Amino acid sequence: MLKTRVIPILLLQNGGLVKGEKFKNHKYVGDPINAVRIFNEKEVDELAFLDISATLEKREPNYELIADIATEAFMPLAYGGGISSLTQIEKLFRLGVEKVIINSTSAKNTNLVKEASLIAGAQSIVVAIDVKKTLLGRYEVFTHNGTQKTALNPIEYALIVQEAGAGEIILTNIELEGTAKGYDLEIIEKVTQAVSIPVIAHGGAANLADFKQAVDIGASAVAAGSMFTFHGKHKAVLITYPSYTELENLFLERE
Repeated sequence: MLKTRVIPILLLQNGGLVKGEKFKNHKYVGDPINAVRIFNEKEVDELAFLDISATLEKREPNYELIADIATEAFMPLAYGGGISSLTQIEKLFRLGVEKVIINSTSAKNTNLVKEASLIAGAQSIVVAIDVKKTLLGRYEVFTHNGTQKTALNPIEYALIVQEAGAGEIILTNIELEGTAKGYDLEIIEKVTQAVSIPVIAHGGAANLADFKQAVDIGASAVAAGSMFTFHGKHKAVLITYPSYTELENLFLERE
């Protein structure tokens, strides 16, 4: 197994698999169970699902769907969306989820991160940090699927969640997500230099070169959605993933 993880991040909405740009304009791209089966065949070593409407709709995770996904998945599974209590986290672990991804709740109060980390271990607790640049060029953390400002500085916030017990961070620039314009290397470098826990770069990857750039400046892992979901300029739906040999050659020098 490669030391550098390459993680598909798949978005759920109303029980289906969706994809959009900049956290908006999501369209249905398929059945999540079918996607899991394809990624099983591709021998993906980790998979993450985010329910993008759960928090906005103030509802709990769709446990029935998550149980079905966990049953099908041969790889470690991470889940985020609608998580606001320790009881929910414990239920997700019982269903077969290996990691929980906390976002909006953590930005209000990191107590849930702390409590979950004490019970499950930091390695099972991931905090998603979604950022945008302000008109003045400063980065700011957003929650609720990119709809709510927090006034939090992502670098300071990353240090706070690390102290609270997060085992890793998924870092996404909202303005690049789904655009295939490449990662925001500036914020990736700033956050990775500030914290000692793994940072997963996400948002904007178009090709393997983007992966290598993010890893070269400090990302411990890379994630993508559109790159593994769409093919060609017309964005035909095609679930795909690089071969082990391609990834091995890409990260050979660093490994």
